[in-house]
Amino acid sequence: MIAEAKKQIIKETVPVLEAHGTEITTVFYKRMFEAHPELLDIFNKTNQKVGDQPKALAMTVLAAARHIEDIETIVPAVMGIAHKHRALEVLPEHYPIVGKYLLEAIQEVLGDAATPEIIDAWGEYYGKIADVFIGIEKEMYDTAAWDGFKPFIVKKKEQVTPDIVRFTVDSDEVDKTFTAGQYITVKVNPEGYGNTALRHYSICAIDKEDGIRFAVKREAVKGREGVVSNYMHDAIEEGDALFMSAPAGDFKVEEDHDRLLFIAGGVGATPVMSMAEDAVAKGKDVKYVYSCINEDHQPFKDQMAAIREKGADLKVKFSETEGFLNKEDFKGTEDRQIYICGSMGFMGTMMKELKEMGIDESRIHFEPFGPKMSLGA
Repeated sequence: MIAEAKKQIIKETVPVLEAHGTEITTVFYKRMFEAHPELLDIFNKTNQKVGDQPKALAMTVLAAARHIEDIETIVPAVMGIAHKHRALEVLPEHYPIVGKYLLEAIQEVLGDAATPEIIDAWGEYYGKIADVFIGIEKEMYDTAAWDGFKPFIVKKKEQVTPDIVRFTVDSDEVDKTFTAGQYITVKVNPEGYGNTALRHYSICAIDKEDGIRFAVKREAVKGREGVVSNYMHDAIEEGDALFMSAPAGDFKVEEDHDRLLFIAGGVGATPVMSMAEDAVAKGKDVKYVYSCINEDHQPFKDQMAAIREKGADLKVKFSETEGFLNKEDFKGTEDRQIYICGSMGFMGTMMKELKEMGIDESRIHFEPFGPKMSLGA
């Protein structure tokens, strides 16, 4: 237990973290990577560069501070982070390293305002937060379909849109068990990158007879070009080996949810595709609303046609000619459990539209493509 005096110190520092949180975590990452460059093999450099990862960490720290009276209440919020840690092979011995440089960053940014009492209180509380993560992740390691990164052979590489490739990979060494909505993590060594690179990609089909199918969108936006996505598109071919860690993620349809609305935008169709297939196969009432630029950019046409034939109410809207999704596209679905996936901007817009319809947040389940805590969840 943390002493009441220390709890009070942490509560009082929440406004400071709100004002300086991202600055503190940016300094933290810089210091930590200078001292431990090997950790760059785990972290996404692009998210570091554009600020998504520092913001996500700051939001996590803030959530922990707000719930200091009952730290267990943050468990649902950190489950997604814990899944990613397991998939990336974040280990218990990494947590003291993070704690050391996080405290040093607080000291550097706040200067004299970071008194020894504040640093001591946060040092102790960080240890409690770390224990929560380590405990959750231990169970995930113990129940993973396989240990570490295993080699898979690329059986098929399909260009399903100008910027999305669907890979089918297989291995005789592992149990290919997964839950619809989960992702795999690939480990590659792009030429000239300087580090091993790990990225998560969602499984896009429940049929695994020929192997696991996942999709990769080429990230080509200037300033945040995807090193791994471009490498996967340009360098990985059928017959090549890919190293992957076991499926992970907590974005899934709950068993007692029978009337469903899936909403996806762009490459957000990837996890939703497998979830919709699984729901249809289980006889659930499925409505699926999907948005993309135009027909050329619509992925998984074969899979979408298949679930429509099996009874799913599927609507595809092309933003180029029909505009963006809005509450008009969701009329008559107010009683359904809603699952959403897409870019951070898409997610924010969809959440706003649904809330304006009066839909309770407890029925909205989401997975953004980016650090989830950056949405302020």
